[in-house]
Amino acid sequence: MDLSRWIDGWAEMTPEKDALRCDGVTLDYAAFADAVGRLARSLRHALGLKHGDRVAYLGLNSPKMLVLLFACARTGTILVPLNWRLAPPEHRHILADSGAAALFAEPAFLAQTGPVLAALPPLKSIAYGPKAAGWQEYAALIEAPGGSASAGSPAELGDPLLLVYTSGTTGQPKGAVLTQEALLWNAVNATHAHDLTSADRILTTLPMFHVGGLNIQTLPALHAGASVTLHRRFDAGRMLKEVAAWRPSLTLMVPATLQACLRHPDFAATDLSSLRLIMAGSSTIPAALIEGFHARGIPVGQVYGATETAPVALYLRGPDARRKIGSTGKPAIHCRARIVDAAGSEVEAGAAGEILVQGPNLFRGYWNDPAATASAFRDGWYCTGDIGHRDAEGYYYIDDRKKDVIISGGENIYPAELENVLAACPEIEEAAVIGRPDPRWGEVAVAVVVRKPGAILDAAAVLALFEGSLARFKHPRAIVFARALPRNVMGKVLKHELRSSLDSSPDSGGES
Repeated sequence: MDLSRWIDGWAEMTPEKDALRCDGVTLDYAAFADAVGRLARSLRHALGLKHGDRVAYLGLNSPKMLVLLFACARTGTILVPLNWRLAPPEHRHILADSGAAALFAEPAFLAQTGPVLAALPPLKSIAYGPKAAGWQEYAALIEAPGGSASAGSPAELGDPLLLVYTSGTTGQPKGAVLTQEALLWNAVNATHAHDLTSADRILTTLPMFHVGGLNIQTLPALHAGASVTLHRRFDAGRMLKEVAAWRPSLTLMVPATLQACLRHPDFAATDLSSLRLIMAGSSTIPAALIEGFHARGIPVGQVYGATETAPVALYLRGPDARRKIGSTGKPAIHCRARIVDAAGSEVEAGAAGEILVQGPNLFRGYWNDPAATASAFRDGWYCTGDIGHRDAEGYYYIDDRKKDVIISGGENIYPAELENVLAACPEIEEAAVIGRPDPRWGEVAVAVVVRKPGAILDAAAVLALFEGSLARFKHPRAIVFARALPRNVMGKVLKHELRSSLDSSPDSGGES
């Protein structure tokens, strides 16, 4: 038994029901199941992939990514979704670290990917769209003759299915391994969070290379036999038009997309009455954004979790959305959570401590990194690193996020990645990166830089260091030059002092 049974099962029961819609093309469940079967055969026979091989996908939201995911589930191969916003060196690291045996890529990304592939051991490269030099055509691949997709070792629920890279505190991304079973239990948790049924219509606008866009609503909807409309990427105006025309019942948003919709000139006049719930996630949600949708009669729930939790670990359901604004809800129906102090003892209601999570939805570990895996767990509980508290009714609140992480427009930015780039500059004595509140993105990165004596370095030169090495969304939005960084007696940079000083610091290029 493997997850592709979800699609086959619904194809048997409701073959003509819409499963996926995207850019004017619709796949019913029968066509979806057929596409999964054909691609699974091609993975096994035309490409010769074996149980446990890694298969990368580089592209925008598309039914093709979901077909590939379920084909991987059937063949026991592992999907590695690539964040298309990353820079080529970041893609090269992920492909090399995962040992990907194949890469499926959309035409828009072929040119930038060519040099990446040239620097790696040979792998099978498949392009969607017109024939391209050095790439195999997807259309020809799925028409290639072959035997059964289940030839070889049968896929099972305990097999890894997703290898999702998340940036780490050391600056190098780590691959979190999620099994088919973890995604199944995550889907069950999400079903309870949303009261999800086959009658629902889900609008997916967030990127599916994140576990949020993929696993909070999209995969659970396919488990439930619902219909999903995919937007290639988020656009506030298009989203509002889709809600009015297609009448979805559920969608998932983050602070940046909530704000974009609220500020759009069509928001007030758009009929949003089909939405019975908006689920929000990725970071603490400002109350003003939630209340803007509540004023339109749409409850806004919240999901808390991480890549390592698949991610549905805690959630605030629709019936509690108005009464508990600011809370991330209670532990998922098949997940446990607790809040502990520094000694590991559970704290009382109202007291702050670290949130620990346990459940069948958790990741198996970090890819080829047993030390990092061991450090992520304490007595079988996943240590989130997030600080929170519970109220007297058992509802959880997030007080502080993982140390130093900046969440900008729903994307995680780990300062260590940027600090590694700055450390390589011979004109920089030392540097630190911190987050600054931003009305549009929630937070943006700011680099505080100490020049070496005699160095001539301006803000533009510092910003240029990031070109081509890190995704643009990670680049600092401002550079503040300082004479020294504040440190404690152990030499550790006091980032809280840097954050406090930003309020009084000049704009980019200033000296503090």
